Amino acid sequence: MAKYILLNKIKENLNKKVVLKGWIFNFRSSGSIYFIQFRDGTGKIQIIASKDKIDKESWEKLEQITRETSIEVTGKVYKDERSPHGFEMQAENLKIISIAERYPIGKKSHGIDFLMNNRHLWIRSERQRAILKIRDEIIFAIRKFFKDNDFTLTDSPIITPTAGEETTSLFEVNYFDNPAFLSQTGQLYIEALIYSLGRVYDFGPTFRAEKSKTRRHLTEFWMMDAEAAFVKHEENIEIQEKLIEYIVKQVLKNNKQELKTLKREIEPLKNIKAPFPKITYNKAIKILKNNNQKISWGEDFGAEHETIISNKYDKPVIIEKYPVKAKAFYMKEDPENNQLALADDMLAPEGYGEIIGGSERISDKKTLERKIKEFNIPKKPLKWYIDLRKYGSVPHSGFGLGIERTVAWICGLDHIRETIPFPRLLNRINP
Repeated sequence: MAKYILLNKIKENLNKKVVLKGWIFNFRSSGSIYFIQFRDGTGKIQIIASKDKIDKESWEKLEQITRETSIEVTGKVYKDERSPHGFEMQAENLKIISIAERYPIGKKSHGIDFLMNNRHLWIRSERQRAILKIRDEIIFAIRKFFKDNDFTLTDSPIITPTAGEETTSLFEVNYFDNPAFLSQTGQLYIEALIYSLGRVYDFGPTFRAEKSKTRRHLTEFWMMDAEAAFVKHEENIEIQEKLIEYIVKQVLKNNKQELKTLKREIEPLKNIKAPFPKITYNKAIKILKNNNQKISWGEDFGAEHETIISNKYDKPVIIEKYPVKAKAFYMKEDPENNQLALADDMLAPEGYGEIIGGSERISDKKTLERKIKEFNIPKKPLKWYIDLRKYGSVPHSGFGLGIERTVAWICGLDHIRETIPFPRLLNRINP
């Protein structure tokens, strides 16, 4: 009795009769032989179906197949360097699971609107599969890194009573006749959890109602937030550097084929080793002005500014000590200059812009209350957050990493819409 296997287990089953289940993504016939290109989600193989080696009923079914038809096929698998995928199966029996109708995505070039309208089908393509496999590896690497560095995975609410960042990009929802908002970040909540668990991180969807059409923005995206007790600004940056180095190392190790499919130049990725270059906000302003950018001290950087700065480095560059007024209310002021925050942004190289934002947090209750007032933020919804400074407050720091921007950079993508299975953009909510 032949056993059912996945193609990623083919090396363990060479020269054995097995059952494969999956989809036909291409085929051709020479009259008495069918050459079928087959995938099952874990790999690909060429299936040879010869009229004189397959039963009559199966041969008749072959005459019905189309691209994307799902099948179950039984036969012996073996290594063959001449095959497009390095392995072949000699089919003995074939069952059709479902005949596919005429597949709308062909080999010809399609416009992006067409592909996005058919995103549910486009994700079957080799390119999109490669991106999603690398995304999976990045997420796994994040979890492994934090597990190995004594961080505990926690969960933050998606529905919140107040803003985590700035209020102009909130999605408001009706929560039993009371106003609430979709989460912009889980940071405030995981700050509470450091008092129980010491070092924590969360991982989940976040939402920003930014009316932006740039290649770097989604309205729904996945964020990893990390927070650690007794960690100050400098150590916070070191953790960020080590995390990014580890992620890139794991992708280079485990996604060679996917990077090749994407035609990604890997030499720039091989260079991603900590420590990374670090500059102050003031130096970044000078770089921009030397590149004819009109920007005033105190302004945050836009995508064009980030591109100019990051293109000057072959590694991620860290910009630190931003003006207090350019960053969030909870960021600690620099003891040497209270006009600056102990905050940092990490910009990916090759013009990909910000992938991490972090800071040391305010740990003193009076200072936090003062900042909430200065930023004109309602105090009542943040009472619980202020409480954290009343009961055993400690120095602590954290940061957030945007998954999609990290995927875009490592994959070398032109637009962030390909980094997530079903992107949500300013002008797109379907499929």
